[in-house]
Amino acid sequence: MDLSNLKPAEGATQKKKRLGRGVGSGDGGHSSTRGTKGQSSRSGSRNRPVWFEGGQMPLFRRIPKYGFNNPFKEEYSIANVSRIARLVDEGRLDADAPVTPEALDDAGAIRSAERVKILGDGDIDVALEVTAHAFSASAKEKIEAAGGTATVIE
Repeated sequence: MDLSNLKPAEGATQKKKRLGRGVGSGDGGHSSTRGTKGQSSRSGSRNRPVWFEGGQMPLFRRIPKYGFNNPFKEEYSIANVSRIARLVDEGRLDADAPVTPEALDDAGAIRSAERVKILGDGDIDVALEVTAHAFSASAKEKIEAAGGTATVIE
């Protein structure tokens, strides 16, 4: 036996039903099993967009729209100083090494290291060298009060 002898199993394949070949052909006479009238009986009715609602006013146009979407908005991953202090206490961040966005990402403190902002919620008592894309005023103040430095990445 080789590949040239392969055939589908008995009864696995059937002839395609030939629609629209007259009333005497059995199923699919004049209307080809699509019904008599209406949108789905017409040609081209099968390729309408998924969001099409049959001519009804689409949902997207019915719901109210308000506000403004700023295309230049800068999204930040945020970390609080209390979280950084806790990570140092747990040993997931090294107190001697600089705290960079990559180090915070590896420790699981932020979602992404692309743009990171440090916020001042909580307290910090460890002198750390923190580097991030932005700092809140209170975060910068608390890091420097603990004896550390807050460096902004340009």
